Amino acid sequence: MKPGKNVAWLLLLVVPLGFAGIWRLQHRIDTERASLSEERDEVLLRSPKLVKAMSLEYAPLLADVYWTRVVQYYGNKHLKGQANLELLWPLLDITTTLDPNLLIAYRFGAIFLSSPAPGGAGRPDLAVQLIERGIQANPEYWRLYEDLGFVYYFDMKDYQKASAAFLEGSKKPHALVWMKIMAAKVAAEGESFETSMFLWKDIYDSSADPSVKKNALMNMQLLRVKEDCRQLDALGDEYAKKYGKRPARMSDLAQAGLLRGIPRDPLGFAYVFGEGGKAELNLDSPLLEKQLMLERFKKYVP
Repeated sequence: MKPGKNVAWLLLLVVPLGFAGIWRLQHRIDTERASLSEERDEVLLRSPKLVKAMSLEYAPLLADVYWTRVVQYYGNKHLKGQANLELLWPLLDITTTLDPNLLIAYRFGAIFLSSPAPGGAGRPDLAVQLIERGIQANPEYWRLYEDLGFVYYFDMKDYQKASAAFLEGSKKPHALVWMKIMAAKVAAEGESFETSMFLWKDIYDSSADPSVKKNALMNMQLLRVKEDCRQLDALGDEYAKKYGKRPARMSDLAQAGLLRGIPRDPLGFAYVFGEGGKAELNLDSPLLEKQLMLERFKKYVP
């Protein structure tokens, strides 16, 4: 075969492949440019007030359109595993300005914002801002206080504010009793003994449900145990400073003049010092089983 024909056949094979490669590359570039262009268009008008003024009586309808954009934007980013969600807040800002009563935008928007990257924007501060805006526009909707409490609890570890959010929400119409229970539980985790005890007692006094009353009583008893042990450990520290070792028995504290008598738990069983020198429940106390059960529960339920 002549050299000229060899070159011709080679060109016939290579050129189409080259064009195919160039087409695929160009197609990918065009797709990426279209995607970027679409994202820019989504927040072309950055001023929520301007968008609302232009939408006139169609503001609620346009809010639905923007909320759809929020979901699409978040979904596309999530599928691609992209952590950059910088347009999420502007889109939610416009959506909730157009329709302050679009509850789904506050509730799910807060989840999108507060979830850590790459699942979300990792901005619980903006989630709080969004929910507080929702509460201002819908003050009687207790579920928003629930969402606010969970953002403070899970994402910001601010137990005091979480407890306050649950408690405030529990006062709203149709709020479920567990809101007040959550306020009490979170207050206890935040080491607020007085607040938690007050809330559990209020739950116990106000509820007619026997199971709720039983649960409230158990939590009050275990709270008292926790506070008693904390105070006994503080006395143990005092004893160790004076004698160079921790007390082995409660009677050691009494003999040192740090206690009057032997302290007992809410069911009347004497507290003891464990192997580590820390105060704990007596092995014979029925509260020990409840305490261990609650601790195991907390390991599996954050």
